[in-house]
Amino acid sequence: MARVTVVCFFASYGLALVLELWHLLRPRPVFRLLALGLGLAGLLAHSIYLYRQHPPLIHPFGWLLFLAWVFAVFYVYGALHHRKQAWGVFVLPLVLGLLGIGVAFGGPELQAGKEPLVGPHPLGALHGLLIFLATVGVCVGFVASLMYLFQAHRLRAKLPPGQGLRLLSLERLEAMNRRAIFLAFPLLTAGVLAGAILIVQGSDVVAWTDSTVISTTVLWLAFALLLYLRLAHHLRGRQVALLTIAAFAMLLCCIVLSHPPRVGGMP
Repeated sequence: MARVTVVCFFASYGLALVLELWHLLRPRPVFRLLALGLGLAGLLAHSIYLYRQHPPLIHPFGWLLFLAWVFAVFYVYGALHHRKQAWGVFVLPLVLGLLGIGVAFGGPELQAGKEPLVGPHPLGALHGLLIFLATVGVCVGFVASLMYLFQAHRLRAKLPPGQGLRLLSLERLEAMNRRAIFLAFPLLTAGVLAGAILIVQGSDVVAWTDSTVISTTVLWLAFALLLYLRLAHHLRGRQVALLTIAAFAMLLCCIVLSHPPRVGGMP
């Protein structure tokens, strides 16, 4: 257990995704059970790695690793609670993508376990926690949006109910997206305000001209526009799903802008 690396749980999640896809082509309950078992094994290894290495949230590597862990839990929950739905086909690629981006943009100077988890200042810790929770909400909205677009395509193509991906109804997926965005925006707002207070107080971590501050401000404005369009112009369905996916892409840019690409291999 002391030698658990990112490769261990990345491989487990990858094999789980392969089995989920195989289950779509050749439906067998054993494939879904094996996928769940591999997902649980990956989650265990993932948890051990986080516990032993303590990657700090102030680095993209730690941030994305913790975020991937949240959605690995999300996958296990969905696989148990929505056993007839193609949950893993959408959640596992997100987990793998977050891990891959985290390794690529982790930064060569990252030393896990040697820096504070979210920063030494209490307000900095609150800022990090609020932004992280908002990030989780955006990712949930992203997954719900992808599911919505796939389900809408199935209905337009008039595919038989028993064929292809089995997903939640459009109404439930739209409600999931709405709740995720409505929760993420106030958390993001509070996190941005906490960060602004830190800068005003003379924090030496970031400045107003820092790329992270600028990109986070742009992200907040994008979310404010998304909510305005949804509430004032009553946008629904496909348009909101596409806007949410665009907001998710902007979120990833905000995360990776805080560090240059990593030049080493997997930790």
